[in-house]
Amino acid sequence: MTISKKTMKWIPWLLILPVVLIRGFTTVYPILMTVKNSFFNISILAGINEFIGFKNYLKVFSDPKVLTSISFTAIFVVASMILHVLLGVILALILNMKFKGRRFLRTIVLIPWAMPAVVAGMAAKWAFNNDYGLINDFIRWFVPGYQNSWLINTGTARAAVIAMDLWKDLPFFAILVLSGLQFISGDIYEAAKVDGANGIQSFFRITLPLITKNVLTLCIPFTLWRLTTFDLVYSMTSGGPGEDTALIAYRITTEAFTNLNVGYASALAMLLFVVMAIFSWLNIRVMNKFDS
Repeated sequence: MTISKKTMKWIPWLLILPVVLIRGFTTVYPILMTVKNSFFNISILAGINEFIGFKNYLKVFSDPKVLTSISFTAIFVVASMILHVLLGVILALILNMKFKGRRFLRTIVLIPWAMPAVVAGMAAKWAFNNDYGLINDFIRWFVPGYQNSWLINTGTARAAVIAMDLWKDLPFFAILVLSGLQFISGDIYEAAKVDGANGIQSFFRITLPLITKNVLTLCIPFTLWRLTTFDLVYSMTSGGPGEDTALIAYRITTEAFTNLNVGYASALAMLLFVVMAIFSWLNIRVMNKFDS
């Protein structure tokens, strides 16, 4: 039996159809249900499931807990990404230098990134403890009698969360920047050196322009990961003190699984989805601009 060319074209689609259906069910269906639920007042404890239109979305702008979460999320994302870029480039330049033990350092520097965020958060909860924590114990070597309840005060608790996020993901960011540095030919630096350029001039005239696209490309996914950070806050501060370190992803989870307010949590999730979609669109625009 001979199969026509027209029939042959459909065989690959038939073979991947089961995967497409499974993927569609596990991805598209939850999104559609989240959109639907965001327009309903769904309270599992009270047994309520009623259509309320955009009231869940309007509630966001008058909910002090959510506004606090949005505020800290913005601070967390901006501060974390600025430090990731600045320190990540510096660390990448160090790892790109030629010195004995460079390969070993490149390997061990990734240990914090490989550590699960929950484990890192629990370790940080101990490290920032006032009485027996590693941080205060180290400071007391230089300032005897130093006392600071890091995770009890709002400012220091937020700084501690940002510091732990930076400690965990900075090495991975630096390694990815390092991969971009590897593609810069040494001949360019040699030519610049012959022309009288020093190290600083070579960095700003050669290195920085050539890795800018790579760094910007990394900033988008790393920003999206910051927006969806949950496990670090959950294990380290549980959103405290009060609600001051509750990132928006943590607030969504609390509304959905602690307060069992599914409709309101769905509305928050959709707003976060829109923000992430905007960042993804910006990424495409920026990349197209660099490619043009």
